[in-house]
Amino acid sequence: MAAASSKQLKNICVLSGFRYRKYKEFVQATIDLGCATPERKQHLVYERGDQVLSKLISEVIFVRESQVLGIIPKVLQPLGYLPNPPIGEELVVSNMQERIYEILNHANVFVFFSGDLATLEALIKIASWAHLNIHKKTHKFVKC
Repeated sequence: MAAASSKQLKNICVLSGFRYRKYKEFVQATIDLGCATPERKQHLVYERGDQVLSKLISEVIFVRESQVLGIIPKVLQPLGYLPNPPIGEELVVSNMQERIYEILNHANVFVFFSGDLATLEALIKIASWAHLNIHKKTHKFVKC
């Protein structure tokens, strides 16, 4: 999936550490966002993992024939986080820092569902880089 220019809202990124079986109140919002994304001719970049809202939205978007790119650090592959084959394209990166860099490189709109420390780390990096004018991309934090 090619990175979009910052003037187009072509690729969205959803970051969430929520396990959708535990936080059911976010499931419908995630499905609604997943249905709206292909209708707007947008694609998804997500942190590849299992049973998080990011995985759920990737499934919803993929079945609606929009492009999906899952980004995963190599270190997480052998830990059993990925029992299922990837949905759409998969990009394996060397570490968590590179994961954030690649997410920023491929997406230009960010939706954060609060959840785990990795999601908080990505939010802080992306927001601070925007503050420093390293990028001019959009981010939205969804609070529980």
